[in-house]
Amino acid sequence: MRPPLSTDLDDPNARPYFLWDLDLTYGQLRKKLAIPDPDERALWMARVLREARYQDVWKLLKLRDVLPLWPKVDRHLGRSRPFWNWLIEGWRADGIL
Repeated sequence: MRPPLSTDLDDPNARPYFLWDLDLTYGQLRKKLAIPDPDERALWMARVLREARYQDVWKLLKLRDVLPLWPKVDRHLGRSRPFWNWLIEGWRADGIL
């Protein structure tokens, strides 16, 4: 039996609440977010952006890591794509990026 889902992002042994369909811990997720292959890293970044609560996204990702891979990340965002594109384009228009 899998351990219960958790919102405790600081516990490397806890299961991410937003990856309910995977047997993966926060520690394993952080390793996947640092994997050298940009295509695979972008896929995991997109999962976080797509599934995690906004306030948790930036605890797991750094914008400076996401932006260079944005074209690869964007294609995996599904229904959340309009929100993330709006947000990033807004930051650019406001001179934040």
